[in-house]
Order: sequence, then structure tokens, then C-alpha cells
Amino acid sequence: MTAPAPPELIGKTVGDVLVRQPKTSPVDISVDQARACFADDHVHMLLLTEAGRLIGTLVRTDLHADLDGTGLALPHSRMSGRTVPADMPAEQARRLLLARGQRRLAVVDHHGAIVGLLCLKRRLTGFCSDADVSARSAAL
Repeated sequence: MTAPAPPELIGKTVGDVLVRQPKTSPVDISVDQARACFADDHVHMLLLTEAGRLIGTLVRTDLHADLDGTGLALPHSRMSGRTVPADMPAEQARRLLLARGQRRLAVVDHHGAIVGLLCLKRRLTGFCSDADVSARSAAL
């Protein structure tokens, strides 16, 4: 039996709970530059974009130790299993993340444009907001 949806997610979509201004990286970022981004333990996924479109996503495990640091990171990125639409129910997305053992999904529209980033909080019951991200940035 599955636990009930957290009350704050009932009736909400991914578009209601996403981070609307996620940090993005250019598609020509190098492996070493991507690794440097991951030095911040708050960074779980890099969104590689070009002209507002999501071209690839990277997580730490995509960047194997034997990769040439000067090479492009893009060939090591992927989209499959790392994106969701904004109209997906928020609780469905939360359960998907839990089932996959993930905490981040890129949110894209039907044209591939980046809409935001869905960030499951550490307690796994809700999602990070723009206010959460701003507060954390201000505290640094």
C-alpha cells in the first residue's frame, strides 16, 4: 500500500511546484567545467541549453573519471528518463522520482523548451521552490 499524497501536492501539477529560473549551462561546457559545477553539493543536475531549448542533462555519474576534461560534456548527457511535462500531476512526478531513486527532473514543453526544474526535497515529501533557492543563495 502506498502512502497518501502530501496535502500540499493534491490538485497541483509539476508546473505549479517547479523552480522556474533554474541555472542552465551552455551546450559547449567542457567536462572539467561540468565537474566544477558539481563541486557544489546542491547541484544535482546540469541543464544544457541552447536558445532556450533543453539539449541534454548531466548528473555526476555521467562524467566518468577517465573522460578527457577538455572535451565537451554534451556527448555524455542524456534526456531519456530525465524530463517531464509541466502538466503532469505533481504527486505522480514525486512517485516517479521515488521509484527511480532520483531527485531532479527537467521540465520541458512539447517543443523542448526548458520550463523549469523539478527538485524533490531531501525529506521526499515536497518540492523546492524559487523562494527556497533564493534563500539558499542569499545564505551563501
